[in-house]
Amino acid sequence: MAVFTRVTEPELISWLDDYSLGQLLELQGVASGIENTNYFVTTSNGRFVLTLFEKLAASELPFYLNLMSHLARHGIPCPSPVANRHNQFLSELNGKPACIVSRLSGKSLMNPEVIHCAAIGGMLGRLHNAARSFAETMPNAHDAVWRTRAAQQVTPFLSPQDAALLESEVAFHGKHTLAALPQGVIHADLFRDNVLFDGARIGGLIDFYFACNDSLLYDVAITVNDWCMGADSILDKARTQALLQAYHEVRPMQKEEHIAWPIALRAAALRFWLSRLYDMHLPRENELIHAHNPDQFKCILQRHIAANSNVIWL
Repeated sequence: MAVFTRVTEPELISWLDDYSLGQLLELQGVASGIENTNYFVTTSNGRFVLTLFEKLAASELPFYLNLMSHLARHGIPCPSPVANRHNQFLSELNGKPACIVSRLSGKSLMNPEVIHCAAIGGMLGRLHNAARSFAETMPNAHDAVWRTRAAQQVTPFLSPQDAALLESEVAFHGKHTLAALPQGVIHADLFRDNVLFDGARIGGLIDFYFACNDSLLYDVAITVNDWCMGADSILDKARTQALLQAYHEVRPMQKEEHIAWPIALRAAALRFWLSRLYDMHLPRENELIHAHNPDQFKCILQRHIAANSNVIWL
């Protein structure tokens, strides 16, 4: 969500001629994030978000846009893509694939309480259930092959201790996978900054551009690692159990998922430690970017390894 590709008001006005969204009133760049260029767009017809895709190819994008449209039709509060006059969600702006979606109400919570974690757990269960009827599929771009390749690329930048930890953990997950667990479409990035609360109500889930097919438990672990983590990089028991219980009430989890829970937590922590290492040490040229500190997820990973099977569950 950083500004990699600059869009001027005249350029956007010309692009919007292909849409029935009214007159452009305001264009504002969004500075946070690391994957795509985003702008808040206000027109005489409402508020929207314009996205220019910096990494994803045009051929990959229909999955994400069709998924959001599907979920919105099934009661999940997520951005709804707007079709142009040719009935297409995707077009091109300044040489990049681009789309415009509805802008949702609410704001992110940086200090969630038990009630918020329960709401997220229930909503994630609803998302997984709603996505069961979505026919399209997308492999996880951050799979075992990616882990191995990315680890090799970032290792020269690491201390011997961190390099050894990374090598050991990549090898561990090569032997202990989640492939036998229930699979489906996952959000894969449901962090606090990707959820909007409108008062006590969830106003929206955003940023679906990591969505893919993978273990549903892995998606729960990604979410728990952010929403339920204490300042000491140890999971808060009350928040964790609230999220898991609310999820379980919507999409009951299996015994095999209970057994694999420690592995899922480690896999989720490794994915974000590794991607943040990559973004820090091998960044792309851009105008404005906010890079996340990889040490946060290194500490979370180390805590999960130390806890072994003694992790919080239902």
